[in-house]
Amino acid sequence: MSGDNAGGPAVLVTGGAGYIGSHACQALKAAGFVPVTYDNLSHGFPSLVRFGPLEEGDIRDRARLLDVIARHKPVAAMHFAALIAVGESVEEPALYYRNNFVGALTLLDALRESGLDKIVFSSTAAVYGMPERQPILETESKSPINPYGRSKLMVEHALGDYDAAYGLKSVALRYFNACGAHPSGEIGEMHEPETHLIPRVLMAAIGTIDAIDVFGTDYPTPDGTAIRDYIHVCDLADAHVAALRYLIAGGTTTAVNLGTGRGNTVREVIEAAKRATGRDIPVRYGPRRAGDPPELVADASQARKTLGWSAQWLDIDAIVSSAWKWHSRPGT
Repeated sequence: MSGDNAGGPAVLVTGGAGYIGSHACQALKAAGFVPVTYDNLSHGFPSLVRFGPLEEGDIRDRARLLDVIARHKPVAAMHFAALIAVGESVEEPALYYRNNFVGALTLLDALRESGLDKIVFSSTAAVYGMPERQPILETESKSPINPYGRSKLMVEHALGDYDAAYGLKSVALRYFNACGAHPSGEIGEMHEPETHLIPRVLMAAIGTIDAIDVFGTDYPTPDGTAIRDYIHVCDLADAHVAALRYLIAGGTTTAVNLGTGRGNTVREVIEAAKRATGRDIPVRYGPRRAGDPPELVADASQARKTLGWSAQWLDIDAIVSSAWKWHSRPGT
């Protein structure tokens, strides 16, 4: 038992009141850990904190972090607390570097001061920028094209340096397109504002928004729309638990891709949503957005070798249906 927590060793989960963080908390509890959510609730939701205690605080508040760590005595940390809107990062880069990079350094220093030497980091495929090859390997050059991606890559560099200098071991997990919701319908995707494709398609089906905007129909893809690797949030959560177990077992610092290795076009996602909802979905077609590559698909073989993990949700219809169960719940 760790600190005040009954039921197993505690894990500090920054950003645990958010979309992916809350699913990781559910997976941690199922795996016998006690997830201690640390969140300032600026983008998180208390209603998603269902699997362990909530400690309200900002990751840039070192004193608060030290207090929470001292009381709960976690064995490791999972770091999700970051701003994620690419467009906003271009308009307000200071916000992103301050929160995503300075906040991460504050957390790492609090872990060091507390004698903790293990962290699983929520990174992103945005560190690759506009990759030349598909599917994308971890060895691909890292050339992010926006402050969001750069802020995440800066943290990855810091993690490597903190290992070399201080022995802090880490796994950076580079997500592709996170999507879906827990099959129970208990937790799911909540963002304000919502920018992700699948929830916006479902919002168009419900009528919350007028139509789903499709940016670009002239890509060199089978139907002209962009291809992305849609990775279910429960698969992401399981990968975090696998990464934690890897570190507890003495694993070395590494970074791996998390994806299915398969791509779906925007039009295929919309068609899947039509099947899941049984509704027609209004679509508006527009020009490509600057910086959107035609295709982004993961080679996730390294995660399989290193963590023993592979995606289980491979069917886009099942993924979209899980999201629909969440978005169509009573009261939404």
